Amino acid sequence: MTVHFLHRNSVLVLNRHWLAINAVTPADAFGHLATGTARALRIEGDSMQAFDWADWRGLPAESGVPVIGTTRGPVRIPTVIVLARFNRVPIHRPKFGFRAIWERDGGRCQYSGRKLVPAEANIDHVLPRSRGGGDDWENCVLADRNINARKAARTPAEAGLRLLAKPQAPRAVPASLRIRNLWNIPDWDLFLQHSPLKRRT
Repeated sequence: MTVHFLHRNSVLVLNRHWLAINAVTPADAFGHLATGTARALRIEGDSMQAFDWADWRGLPAESGVPVIGTTRGPVRIPTVIVLARFNRVPIHRPKFGFRAIWERDGGRCQYSGRKLVPAEANIDHVLPRSRGGGDDWENCVLADRNINARKAARTPAEAGLRLLAKPQAPRAVPASLRIRNLWNIPDWDLFLQHSPLKRRT
């Protein structure tokens, strides 16, 4: 197992009700296991069993299962851990900035509707700052750089432009909706797609 792999967010974290809330690195997962704040899931087909740290360390290594070497021999890297006491689902509120506005507006110019690449886009202040417009969700939109330059320090109406939609702050969503299975780990799909589970604890 390479050090690089240990620093990927490749372990899914469930709260005590078995709802996905986060993804962490194997190093962080082992920290949870060693301190007793989480148990590791061993998933085989559609059944699963939760193990505390002592029992998890005793599981034999299997072909194709990632492991980390320790002084006591290889230890499996879990794909999913369950927190022992945490029962909430954190809420994600996007931080205002270019990336968040890009996501809110779907990468489209809010005047022309054209799909942009990042180099073609910037943030337009609907009411220009020089005229009292603020740096906030309700006054900022994604715009084609050329259109924004043409608009200059004018309102959309003065520049002959029309917004596709009235800008507003994005809705806060459960953090679980933002978890992406970037490493295509099959075990995660049981929780991210809300498939039926067979638990054996």
